[in-house]
Amino acid sequence: MCMKDDVKERLYQHGPEVLTNAELIALILRKGKKNVSPLCVAESIASEDGVYRQLAACHSVDEILYQYSVTQEQAQALLAAMELGKRLVLASNTEADHITSPGDAAQYLMGRLRSETHECFDVLLLNTKNRVIRLQRIAEGSLTSAVVHPREVYAPAVTAHAASLIVAHNHPSGDPYPSAEDRNLTQALSKAGDVLGIPLMDHVIIGDGRYYSFKEHGAV
Repeated sequence: MCMKDDVKERLYQHGPEVLTNAELIALILRKGKKNVSPLCVAESIASEDGVYRQLAACHSVDEILYQYSVTQEQAQALLAAMELGKRLVLASNTEADHITSPGDAAQYLMGRLRSETHECFDVLLLNTKNRVIRLQRIAEGSLTSAVVHPREVYAPAVTAHAASLIVAHNHPSGDPYPSAEDRNLTQALSKAGDVLGIPLMDHVIIGDGRYYSFKEHGAV
């Protein structure tokens, strides 16, 4: 049975901190579906295990409509809310965008990559003081691989006049330990960087709350 919908009043009186996950989702949904209150729909969504990861992994309205019993307008609102959350993580990291260690890079990238359900490959472009110029996605692949060529990685670095770069990709399995292909790619990118004069500072693999740094392991 769904609780009485006094969510807006409690939000006004006490702030969002006192609301449950379902109540916060209900505020995003705003309206119910087919005479069902938004809180009932929200409780159904919030009751699922791993709901945060599932929502964060959705990249389109159709994906949300497929997984949840919501309207198109509600799916749009959920997608927008999750994107704002991701941008908030990146914005918080950008405030301290001076990358001085593999841990800094991993923290910067974790919010963007850990929830992806397929492999994605990003490049972090740095200036001469190791500050972030921009973060750019290079490729998206399957559950186990994303095909990347050195020219695709270094093209934006040349255009942006980057002094160096860090590359990163995720392992949807949650285990960040590198494969043989990961090691071969790192060597190829390092050699390309030496030729172009844009050194590869690190290759970071993001898992579920964990990371692997080639630099930390002496492989860059």
